[in-house]
Amino acid sequence: MQTVNTNKLCTPQHEVPDGYIHLSGDLEHDSIVNGPGLRAVLWVQGCRQHCPGCQNPETWTEDNEAGAIVKIDKVKEELRKLKGQSGITFCGGEPLLQAKACLEIAKFCKEELGWNAWSFTGLIFEQLPKEGPVHDFICELDALIDGPFILPKRDLSLKFRGSSNQRILHLKNGEIESIE
Repeated sequence: MQTVNTNKLCTPQHEVPDGYIHLSGDLEHDSIVNGPGLRAVLWVQGCRQHCPGCQNPETWTEDNEAGAIVKIDKVKEELRKLKGQSGITFCGGEPLLQAKACLEIAKFCKEELGWNAWSFTGLIFEQLPKEGPVHDFICELDALIDGPFILPKRDLSLKFRGSSNQRILHLKNGEIESIE
């Protein structure tokens, strides 16, 4: 496995103030393609990977003119209104760029709504920081889909993934319990 310097790839966005999250679009609900069951999906703005063939290149820029910077309390309020959801999935963009905000929302969903929490990342689990906001967010997740999208490995038959290098990691307290 190639070693990648993840420091730059998951260093937090500088212009998003505490208590806010930079979203690329509206909160989605009733999704069946971003994890098991009916799910809320939060689309974060900003990604530094720029994978060729990415389905969401509009989420790459971290410029505040793209998407919207939203109060986390407003996101929680919207999530609280949703009915019939079994989980939340953080998509993007790269959720780890906003790990602190995503952590707060994931904790809320798990503790107050009884949902599970999944996230995508274009990074490799084994190369992620073992402390700090990224690690704290990973520890709150029930599953992480890791790895960049690789166009030559695109596989439309895969559940919840775009390319065969990506893995569904089932987690407990930030440790891998099983891999799909």
